[in-house]
Amino acid sequence: MSVAHVKAGSPVRGRRAEGMGLPGIEDELRKQNDRFSAAVENMSHGLCMFDADERMIICNGNYISIFGLNAEIVQPGIRFFDILQHSVDIGVASHSAEELYAIRKPYIDRAKPSTYEETLSDGRIINISHRPLASGGWVSIYEDITEQRRAEQELKEQHRRFDAALANMSQGLLMYDADGRLIVRNERFLELYHVTPADFPLGMSHRDALEQLARLGIYAEIDIDGEISKTAACLQAGEMRSTYRHLADGRTLLVVRQPMSGGGWVATFDDVTERRRVEERMTHLAHHDTLTNLPNRSMFRERLDQALGEATDLAIFSLDLDRFKAVNDTWGHPAGDWLLKCVAERLQRCLRNETDVVARFGGDEFVIIQFNPKGAGDAEKLAKRIVDIIGKPFRDKSRDMHVGISVGIALSPDDGRDADTLLKNADMALYRAKSEGRNVYRFFEPGMDAMVRARRALETDLEAALRRREFELDFQPIMNIASGEIVGAEALMRWHSPARGLVPPDDFIPVAEEIGLIVPLGEWALRKACTVAAGWPHGLRIAVNVSA
Repeated sequence: MSVAHVKAGSPVRGRRAEGMGLPGIEDELRKQNDRFSAAVENMSHGLCMFDADERMIICNGNYISIFGLNAEIVQPGIRFFDILQHSVDIGVASHSAEELYAIRKPYIDRAKPSTYEETLSDGRIINISHRPLASGGWVSIYEDITEQRRAEQELKEQHRRFDAALANMSQGLLMYDADGRLIVRNERFLELYHVTPADFPLGMSHRDALEQLARLGIYAEIDIDGEISKTAACLQAGEMRSTYRHLADGRTLLVVRQPMSGGGWVATFDDVTERRRVEERMTHLAHHDTLTNLPNRSMFRERLDQALGEATDLAIFSLDLDRFKAVNDTWGHPAGDWLLKCVAERLQRCLRNETDVVARFGGDEFVIIQFNPKGAGDAEKLAKRIVDIIGKPFRDKSRDMHVGISVGIALSPDDGRDADTLLKNADMALYRAKSEGRNVYRFFEPGMDAMVRARRALETDLEAALRRREFELDFQPIMNIASGEIVGAEALMRWHSPARGLVPPDDFIPVAEEIGLIVPLGEWALRKACTVAAGWPHGLRIAVNVSA
C-alpha cells in the first residue's frame, strides 16, 4: 500500500521555510513526503507508526505482507487494537486480540526501545522492535526471522550431535584451525593419554601439544621439528598423514591427520596395541614354524634369495633325523614334538652367530644357511658339530631318546648359483649320507644326481612291488644242535622284481623303513608265514623278524 502522507503543516527539516510562500512550502513538503514514502516502502522489514492515541500514522507494504493484512482495512487512523482484531479475524494471530494487546501493552508503555518475538498461527516467528517517539506514540519494526531461527536451531542441533559424537567416539580427537591452534578436544583423547583438560587447553599450538606430550613422558622419543614440518607439508598438499606412536607405557597409537577444506586439520588417535600385536603375531606365524618357532620354508627362501642376490658365499645344509619315526611309534606324537623342539634348540646352539639361519621345512627336516664359510673346512666343522650334538641322548621324564642326523651339504657358488639348485644338490648329498649308514654328513658331488635318480626309482618300484605281489618268503630251517632235529624255520623275505631280478634284503629293507613301507611289509610277512606254518607237522615253530 502507499505510505500515508505526513500531516500538512509539519515543519520541513534541513531547509529554512522563511522567505517561501505557501505554494513553495507545500511543494517542498510534497517532495519530502515522496522521499520519505519511497524510503519506507523500500525497507526490507515491515514498519508501522502509531501516534499517542494508538492510531496508525503510516505503514509499509512489508508490514501488510508479513501479517497478510487487508490493505483496505488497515488505513491511517485505524486503532492499534483493531489491527490486532483484524489479524485474529483472518487467522494469522495465535492469540485473541485482548491477549495480544495485553502482551504488547507493556512494551508500548515503556519509554525506551524494546524488542520481543511473536509466533504466528502458521509457525512463523516475527521479531518486533518498539521505538518510542518524542511526540508520543511509537514506531515498530517487524522482521520475519523464521528461517534465521530454523538455521539457529539446526546449528544448535548440529552442535549437539557433534558434541554427542565427540563424547562417544572410540578414538581421541584434536581439531586445529588454520593457524594451528587447538579448537576442539574430546574426552577420549584425555583418556587415551591419561591427561587432564588443563594439560591441553584450547588455544594451544600444535608445537605446544607435542612438547607437552614429551614433557609429560608420554612420548619417550619424538622429533618435534620434524613432526611439525611433515604435518605442514602433508596439509599443504591436501594429503592425509598416518603414523604409529609408541608410548612409554608400551601401547601403540595410530595417529591420522586429515586436512579440512576451510584450513586446519583433524587428528584422530586410536589405540591399536592389540591389533598390532595380532598383526605382528600373524606375520610371525606366516614366516615361522608353529612348533619350534624356527623360520619356515617361506622365510628361509626369502633369506636365501636375498643372500644370493648379494653374491655372498654360502653353505646349505639339508638335515634329516635318523630313527625319528621309532620315537613317534614308541613314545607317541607328544614325545616326538618335544624331541623336535629340543633338536631345534640344539641346532641353534650349533650355529656360529646370529647371521646363520636354521629353519624347519616340516616333519623331521631342517635346513641351515651358513654365511661366508671359509671354504669346505668351515662347513665340515659345522656338520661334525651338528652330528655330534644331535647324537647325544635327549632325556625326558626319566627316559632317554636316541636319534641321529644325516647331513647333506651344497656350497655356493660351486654347487649352484640359485636357490632351487642349491637346495636340490643339498638334498642329493643328504640321500647319499642316509644311504651310507646315517648319522653322517656328505658334500654334494656331481655324480650324485644319477644315484638320486636310481634311489627314487627304487622307491617307486618298491611301493608297487607289494601291490603286485612280487615278494616271497624263503624258510631257513632251525636245528636243535644237541639232537640234530629240525625244530622250526625262520622266514626270510625275498623281492623278485621283474625289472631288477632278485633284490637283496639289505638293498630294499632300509629304503622300506625310510618311506614308511616296512609296516605293511611286516604285516604281509606275518600273515604269509602263519599260513604256511599252519600246514607243518605239529611242534615246529616259525620265526619272523619284524622291524619296529
